Amino acid sequence: MTLHHNSPAVFDSAPEYAAERLLPAVPTSVREARSMVRRELSLWGADDLIDDCVLVVSELVTNAVRHGGAACALRIRGNERQVYGELFDPGVGAPTMCKAGTEATGGRGLQIVDTLVDDWGVTWPAAGGKAVWFVLALPAPHRCRSLSPVLEFR
Repeated sequence: MTLHHNSPAVFDSAPEYAAERLLPAVPTSVREARSMVRRELSLWGADDLIDDCVLVVSELVTNAVRHGGAACALRIRGNERQVYGELFDPGVGAPTMCKAGTEATGGRGLQIVDTLVDDWGVTWPAAGGKAVWFVLALPAPHRCRSLSPVLEFR
């Protein structure tokens, strides 16, 4: 995968499902983000993506907590074809993939993200900070079941 610097045009219209959460820059935010993803994707019927999406979000929130400097905001949106996630933090540094040695106990987060997602990248909003986004596509036979839209703001 190539790191893209523009958000993809993943939704032609409003997403069918959406959830957002503001997370403080503390280690427990990783657990909160994982719980949100599990709950929402289960409600949406996107069970086939839960494990991958939880791992991706864990890596991105961990990076934001370590390097972003302050609270971060997680947003996930979905429809019958895919899940789009976005993590905003006020940090200015660009995410970069490290080449971790075989004995290293860290430094592989973005490699994991790159392996699991269909696409990902980073954008820099005009107001500052950055948003790291990703797209996970549902396999055709397992598209989301039809539910009324879920919208959660906490």
